[in-house]
Amino acid sequence: MDEKTKELIAIGASVTANCVPCLKYHLAQGREAEASEDEIHAAISVGRMVRRGAARKWDEAANELIGKEPHAETNYEKTNCGDS
Repeated sequence: MDEKTKELIAIGASVTANCVPCLKYHLAQGREAEASEDEIHAAISVGRMVRRGAARKWDEAANELIGKEPHAETNYEKTNCGDS
């Protein structure tokens, strides 16, 4: 796998992990590896989609454990991550 691809994956993972220092580091590394701004924005978008999907599933599980309706207090856009 080439360095640009690795850094684009790391950018998306940094967003998913809510890690600002990671994102700053990998943005710089990605640009150094010649990732375009469009590629960087796409990686950030994928990271956000995964983060929303994971957060929605955690909230659904928490609501189920306390006896609330699955979507009682959540308002998530469709993410395709775990949507069924």
